[in-house]
Amino acid sequence: DSGSAAGTLLPQLSDMQKQTNTKTSFSIDYKNNCFLKDGKPFQYISGSIHYSRIPQYYWKDRLVKMYMTGLNAIQVYVPWNFHEAVQGIYNFTGDRDLEHFLDLANQTGLLVILRPGPYICAEWEMGGLPAWLLQKPNIILRSADTDYLQAVSNWLAVLLSKIKPWLYINGGNIITVQVENEYGSYYACDYNYMRHLWTLFRLFLGEDMVLFTTDGNTDREMRCGTLEGLYATVDFGTGVLRRQQLSTFLKLIPRENVNSEFYTGWLDHWGDQHAVVDAQKVSRVLGEMLAMGANVNMYMFEGGTNFGYWNGADHDTRFRPVVTSYDYDAPLSEAGDPTEKLLAIRDVIKQFRDIPSGPMPPATPKFAYGFVTLRKVGNISSLLNTLSPLGPVRSQYPLTFEEMKQYYGYMLYRTTLPRDLSEPTPLISPLNGIHDRAYVSVNGVFQGLLERDTALVMNITGQQGDTVDILVENMGRVNFGSKINDYKGLLSNLILGRDVLTDWKIYPLDIDGAITGGWPHSDSEQFFPPPHKEPSVGPAFYTGTLQPNGLAWDTFLKLYEWKKGQVWINGVNMGRYWPARGPQQTLYVPGPLLSTTVPNVITVLELEGAPAHLRVLFMDRPQLSATAPKS
Repeated sequence: DSGSAAGTLLPQLSDMQKQTNTKTSFSIDYKNNCFLKDGKPFQYISGSIHYSRIPQYYWKDRLVKMYMTGLNAIQVYVPWNFHEAVQGIYNFTGDRDLEHFLDLANQTGLLVILRPGPYICAEWEMGGLPAWLLQKPNIILRSADTDYLQAVSNWLAVLLSKIKPWLYINGGNIITVQVENEYGSYYACDYNYMRHLWTLFRLFLGEDMVLFTTDGNTDREMRCGTLEGLYATVDFGTGVLRRQQLSTFLKLIPRENVNSEFYTGWLDHWGDQHAVVDAQKVSRVLGEMLAMGANVNMYMFEGGTNFGYWNGADHDTRFRPVVTSYDYDAPLSEAGDPTEKLLAIRDVIKQFRDIPSGPMPPATPKFAYGFVTLRKVGNISSLLNTLSPLGPVRSQYPLTFEEMKQYYGYMLYRTTLPRDLSEPTPLISPLNGIHDRAYVSVNGVFQGLLERDTALVMNITGQQGDTVDILVENMGRVNFGSKINDYKGLLSNLILGRDVLTDWKIYPLDIDGAITGGWPHSDSEQFFPPPHKEPSVGPAFYTGTLQPNGLAWDTFLKLYEWKKGQVWINGVNMGRYWPARGPQQTLYVPGPLLSTTVPNVITVLELEGAPAHLRVLFMDRPQLSATAPKS
């Protein structure tokens, strides 16, 4: 139990305090425009790291590398939906053991800037808000909406009570805590909401805790995102280049001497070019800010991975989901390896503070395990007894994921053709209600797909009474802006020719539950049809094994000529692949996930069509760009 572990750790912290006979303090000296740590001026040099994007067994490795670069602090988001996936049930164990992460940082010598939300953005599913909030159809998120505030208050009562002993002023290592996140760029601009949060944070963390906000650097953002009694900070990237601009900028906001998000790189959406930010530019601007005495947090220092279904999405002119890799072109790569950018940053930091002596810990070893040939398990529509054990819900009109209380992954909507369609007949989502991608089959034969904002019509043929299966994929909820109320599934009726399709059977699919339970490998060998070489189109499962070779080293999975889908290794959801859209071509597979003694089970859900060769390849390096491998 993570709580009891913390109970044994914290007395040691306060014992240390007693030995030194000093009361720790952390505050703001407004007159001299700096932080005071134990009464002395203090400048933090920090990097963002997300424990939710890195497996627990690698936390220590990444934190030590950050410390050896010369950082004296880290900045950490707490994703609410990662800990309260089901309302009222809290999970702080394993990869979600926040207190263990804080303790590792403390042991390493790193202070913590904590950003507990409740909204975090972070290119994370729904910006960290739990999708169960959407069960109230008209809820106004991030506002003083009664239902929203009640859920937030319940969550923060649990979370803030947990972190209170870890505050620096209580003998822990958390020096500042952020309230909300970039609220100034949200349309609601609800001061009652921000005041409510401020009251909660003060209630649980005390009057002496330094609370702050972070916003973009425009007047509107600063006006709506800040509140009297909260220290205002900003974020910007390398676009603010000249010293003159920087100093003007820092003068504009008299109290401001903090860059909470100095961007070392940027995110990728599916279909983007892979984002790269020049290492020299990053290190130069970092040096300029530090020379002015600014406190800087580099976002990201290590990005990590959007495992499972945790990626977010943007929606400006259209829906744009974020890729599985959150490498971010950060100083530590997705796999935690030091880069040239890290060495350039370390050289800058050396000019401002003593950095730890000794070598930088090396990159974790990588291994190219080679090809594995998979075999087909079956089309998704033939596996519903396994994947939807409770069977379908019947409804005249389609229900959303949220109405079905299945918040992530995939659901199958089944109906029948209302009449004979000898000619190709348009199937249309007139209200753009496909959230986010629909794979359409008639009598088990794949017909094509519909996609949110981009493909709202396709043609189908068939006979009256034929079964129509529509597999809908939730590709990750919008995490930024006014469209975070992002319902999933079929949100409105589908029209076929002149008919509205009705009388649906809706199957919630517990794919992860089945795979965690050992399927499909646990089924007898007879279950599998003999391997066949012809390509298979439409949503189907494939499985195979990577034989152990005594090594459990990091590796990268390439699905060459596969179209789009999801991968599980030894029951763990590695995330989505979509090499056809790119830029990401490989999935990061952490070594400790692999067994050195028994066969490693690979399960693939391919949504559009598998290649004839049915092979996947384990490589020793990532390929995050469609053009050339990242060396």
